[in-house]
Amino acid sequence: MKRLIIAASIENDVHVAGVYKFLRLAEGEGFDIQFLGPATPIDKLIESIRVRKPDIVGISYRLTPDSLKSILDVLKNRIKEYNLNGIRWIFGGTEPNCIVAKESGIFEEVFDGTSGDEFTISYLRGQKVASNKVEYGQDIIERIEGNYPYPVIRHHFGLPSYTDTLEGVKRIAEEKVLDVISIAPDQNTQEHFFDKKYNKALDGAGGVPIRTEEEFKKLYDESRRGNYPLLRCYSGTNDVFKMANMLKNTINNAWAAIPLCWYNVLDGRGPRQVEESIRENQKLMKWHADRNIPVEVNEAHHWGLRDAHDAIYVAASYLAAYNAKKMGVKTYIAQFMFNVPPATSPKMDLAKMLASIELVESLQDDNFRVLRQARAGLASMPQDLFEAKGQLASSAYLSMAIKPHIYHVVGFCEAHHAATPDDIIESVKIVKAVIKNTLSGMFDFTQDLDVLRRKEELINDAMVIINAIKDLNTLCSDPLSDPHTLSLAIKLGILDAPHLKGNKSASGALQTKVINGACYAFDYENNRIIKEEERIYNIIQNYQKLIIVA
Repeated sequence: MKRLIIAASIENDVHVAGVYKFLRLAEGEGFDIQFLGPATPIDKLIESIRVRKPDIVGISYRLTPDSLKSILDVLKNRIKEYNLNGIRWIFGGTEPNCIVAKESGIFEEVFDGTSGDEFTISYLRGQKVASNKVEYGQDIIERIEGNYPYPVIRHHFGLPSYTDTLEGVKRIAEEKVLDVISIAPDQNTQEHFFDKKYNKALDGAGGVPIRTEEEFKKLYDESRRGNYPLLRCYSGTNDVFKMANMLKNTINNAWAAIPLCWYNVLDGRGPRQVEESIRENQKLMKWHADRNIPVEVNEAHHWGLRDAHDAIYVAASYLAAYNAKKMGVKTYIAQFMFNVPPATSPKMDLAKMLASIELVESLQDDNFRVLRQARAGLASMPQDLFEAKGQLASSAYLSMAIKPHIYHVVGFCEAHHAATPDDIIESVKIVKAVIKNTLSGMFDFTQDLDVLRRKEELINDAMVIINAIKDLNTLCSDPLSDPHTLSLAIKLGILDAPHLKGNKSASGALQTKVINGACYAFDYENNRIIKEEERIYNIIQNYQKLIIVA
């Protein structure tokens, strides 16, 4: 039997848009609804309640708070008179009126419109219940299940001052805008937290300097307010298992973000060799899998940010998920970074993501679940802050085409300065407005013929890369998860990027070019696109010649 909600604007208030919208959301969540209309007298409301016996009664009032106080006094007396305390009462109105409503003691929840539709949907799904105590999901799965199709919202945060960061975490939590605060530590923290070999000149470079476990714990403690956001933090680039254990014990790390082939001599973020780091990163994935902690393998965008062509991005997406599954990860968070490189067109960007999704989600089974996380690319944000807000909204709109479970908001200010709490709050509100609009109905860009053609082309090209890696080591039972084979693929250039030129651990021979919005391997000498079959064939031929000579 369906649950019933009765709702109305009461007494002299004729504003009904908010009430009507709430009832539409409730209907979508499976409730029976009855709308009593505008300016409903208290006695008419009570009569309807006594006849229909609803589970929930919602009332709205948007006029002056002083008038509302008198109205609620009457309502409270009627509730007592007719023994209607067993009904769940909720209120919607302006922020000043919501304060009055809370003080009345009648309502288990009030809605002032600042928390968005996802807050309302969570309430309707039973995530927020009774006695004005709000219950928020305390792991990423609970958050997603309580919000979807609204994605969980994440933003990274870390200022050069620890004190400012601590205060910022408190402020952001109180604003109830973020589900996940990703703490961004400085490189000193990531690399030298345990050996304490800090380069003092680099304190605060790229994030917040955190020097003790107690400082991590304080960040978590300050977040225990507002909507009780989850906390997570980047992985270490050194002493990775100690860092993982410390993050679990101090901030209850919501999920781990671990590279497959990076955080080493390739990107200069640590001293590890490529093969060594792959092996260690795999073990770190398993460490989290054994503790049932979700894992994100932030691999594909590392190649894309270094101007690798689209086929490598797609292949790297698959390799990342494949290795996570191989290490026993049960909940896998697949991050899809749009706008990389910035000249990518929306159609070709979406095609790349759909190709990645198809390959990654082909790995799903009863023991391996994929959650989609979308975000804008950092390099796509203009320095002009007004233009950047436009780019933030534009990227979010396109990203919603893949129906993400998590949306990683990149602050509009990132090309100009590190995001402050005010910047984060503003950025999130921009994105939430976009999400709200898309969920009311958007054009299905995923069925565009140009997008579909490019998606199939990229799947084929990515499989050329993946099969080439398999063929590198036919004696190995599983080359795609073999650290030596993967590091060899990088050394030979099967996996390559223009920014790796001159790196002794990579090929660095690849050149790429964006043409008609898509990024291809490109032969500048002959001014032509290099087909992926040709590129890989040439690499393998050269490798075989070296083996013969050796």
